[in-house]
Amino acid sequence: MTKKKKIILITVILAVIIAAGASAGIYLYINRFDAGEYVQAVLDTSYKNKTDQYVEITGISKEKAEKIFEDNLDATMAGFESSEMPEEMLPKYRELFAEIAGKVSYTIGEPEKQEDGTYTVPVIIKPITLFTDTYETFQTRAQEYAQEVTDSVMNGGEMPTDEEMQSQIYQIYYDVLKERVDSGMLYGGARNAALHVTKEASREFTIDQEDMDKLDSMLIESVDNGEEEPAEGQEQTGEDANTEDNAEK
Repeated sequence: MTKKKKIILITVILAVIIAAGASAGIYLYINRFDAGEYVQAVLDTSYKNKTDQYVEITGISKEKAEKIFEDNLDATMAGFESSEMPEEMLPKYRELFAEIAGKVSYTIGEPEKQEDGTYTVPVIIKPITLFTDTYETFQTRAQEYAQEVTDSVMNGGEMPTDEEMQSQIYQIYYDVLKERVDSGMLYGGARNAALHVTKEASREFTIDQEDMDKLDSMLIESVDNGEEEPAEGQEQTGEDANTEDNAEK
């Protein structure tokens, strides 16, 4: 074999080796799995409508990923749509709840692989305290409106219909919530949660639904919520509240 042919042969062999290595690298990248990244992607898609990482990990379309966020909003609004809320106010509340969801606070910890091959992913949550923070303000304004109606009727004014009064109450509640959201969200003390993740296939993963339901219930504090378990090392006091600017996202 001539020197020139040897050089050509070596070049071809090197090219094949490099191509094989690149293919293996691409395969490993596509099939790698970081449970923490997956949980981050799921939560970002579900609550903040940030879909890029979820699309990259799962391979689904951006449209399908965005539908996850919209479906969650649909579920939130379902109770209001079956209530006496005026139809014209539904879009305003939907937009407000989308804004609130985008401000939920969660920090993903280091995943731990279990003996059965699943992963446990710790999540630290700082619950939004919007509804508890604004409850008294709403009650006060609702009572003020009731007094205004009473005074008006006592002075010969026309009594509003039930629908009109109901509409005004929903408007008052919306205004109270929106004012608080616009002035900066407040958060409660840190809480611990854990999500159990299973890798089903190359780009198919699941999070335990009970874990997700529990986490969801912790993100936004409701008026009738009991006290949650504080995160390790975190005292639960009235000083736990954090403003939106320094809450972990």
